[in-house]
Amino acid sequence: MSDAKNATKNEQEGRTVTTHEGFHPDLTPQDTPPLRNRVHHVRAGELDGNAAISGARVGSEALWMGEVHNAPLTATDNHHHGESEAAIYVISGRPVFVFHDGTDEVRISTGPGDYVFVPPFVPHREENPDPHDPAVMVIARSTQEPIMVKLPELYPLNSLASDDDAPTV
Repeated sequence: MSDAKNATKNEQEGRTVTTHEGFHPDLTPQDTPPLRNRVHHVRAGELDGNAAISGARVGSEALWMGEVHNAPLTATDNHHHGESEAAIYVISGRPVFVFHDGTDEVRISTGPGDYVFVPPFVPHREENPDPHDPAVMVIARSTQEPIMVKLPELYPLNSLASDDDAPTV
């Protein structure tokens, strides 16, 4: 077959068989949730909004992953992500991650190839100080919901007594 995906139809079973370069056909029946007994491949141009990996897209239960583009000279509101852990990989640009360490704001300048981890409930913001280029990052988080609790200011997060407790300030 000549096209890149090599899609064929199995009329007897009513399934579309899609292969990527001849490997790992997608035998998921139409109009059913994604299978959890196979590897899923999401191509760069096939993101659903910002989402590449999600429960709706591939059946993940404890992980969401996607791509974020922050425009030049922008900053997010101060916020935290509730119970969600977030891991960030910088693809391009020079984003700055800002949090409060109990004494002052701390600015972490990053660049392509860098990784950032944001623990649950930690107040922070992202900034793109570049006047010309966007910052492009891959985000992975431990919840399916896009939790973003906006805050009026950054504050230090004290240690939690247990994972079930609310954050203290």
